Amino acid sequence: MKYRNLGNSGVQVSTLCLGGMTFGEPDASSMMHGAASPKEVAHQILDRAVDAGINFIDVADIYGNDGLSERVLGEWLTATDQRDNLVIATKFRFRSRPGANGSGASRYRIMRCVEDSLDRLRTDRIDLYQIHAQDLDVPEDEILRALDDLIRQGKVLYVGCSNYTAYRLMQSLWTSDSQHLTRFVSLQAQYNLVVRDLEREHLPLCQTQGLGLLPWSPLAGGFLSGKYMSAQTIPPGSRFETERFRQNLQRFDKPRNWAILQALEQVAAQLNAPVSAVALAWLLHQPAVSSVIFGARTLDQLQANLQAAVLELSHDQKQILDNASEFDVGYPYDFLARVSGGRW
Repeated sequence: MKYRNLGNSGVQVSTLCLGGMTFGEPDASSMMHGAASPKEVAHQILDRAVDAGINFIDVADIYGNDGLSERVLGEWLTATDQRDNLVIATKFRFRSRPGANGSGASRYRIMRCVEDSLDRLRTDRIDLYQIHAQDLDVPEDEILRALDDLIRQGKVLYVGCSNYTAYRLMQSLWTSDSQHLTRFVSLQAQYNLVVRDLEREHLPLCQTQGLGLLPWSPLAGGFLSGKYMSAQTIPPGSRFETERFRQNLQRFDKPRNWAILQALEQVAAQLNAPVSAVALAWLLHQPAVSSVIFGARTLDQLQANLQAAVLELSHDQKQILDNASEFDVGYPYDFLARVSGGRW
């Protein structure tokens, strides 16, 4: 396993981060119903991941029912005495309680959410506390002031954001700098060979501002796992076999995306590696990426994905994947690329 600094911060995280959305079996009200791991399997996956060198684990207060992923992780942390060896990340923002203040990122709610997460995780601090999505109903300085206070209290060590527009993220960083408040050290965002939109604004922003990029859905919800050859051939037991996720597969049923899979299979054959590991390794070769967040429902999935940590893509192999996943950057980026030698 390799380690990188989380953005410009001093803490080092493994280049692969174990995502906990699948920790525990939620009931039918959860989006992960039927696509998660029983607690016992989740604990086995955690054991194996840590043995492989992963020191970074990411959950959220809405994964599963009533903070299920946090509770499953908290039980494992207590049983294994691994807390001080790990960087634990969680998130707040979406509805976790009824009532007018049961969602959002107000100071009122942040102070409640952090206490709930600490209790479920059975820990005295959260290493990386992230706002799960921007909240346009709350001033950014209110959010940052609350997070700054949590750091001063020792309940949170670093803060990050997720699912922010580039303009809002830049506004947040300026607010932090001008008001001497704690600064986001990371951006967690959707990024994979199918969805490369971050390359327009967010990737350059992270590079120039020193934020560590944490891609989520690096396998495009399982589409890039290597299991699927066409929308008509869905293997039994896969996530896309359920009606809810089958609709997601229909969104991927495009010539460009099947071409990406073919390119992945070509490179995977050259490296004698799983397709999923190659898809993860491509992300680790992108600028500003500190760690790639991946999930695993089974030990076999975990083992396949772990190989990404040691894969080195050659220039030609990366070019094969870049070309297959090329996308229309649109104006003004295409114009600027033409007049500035490919740069913007």
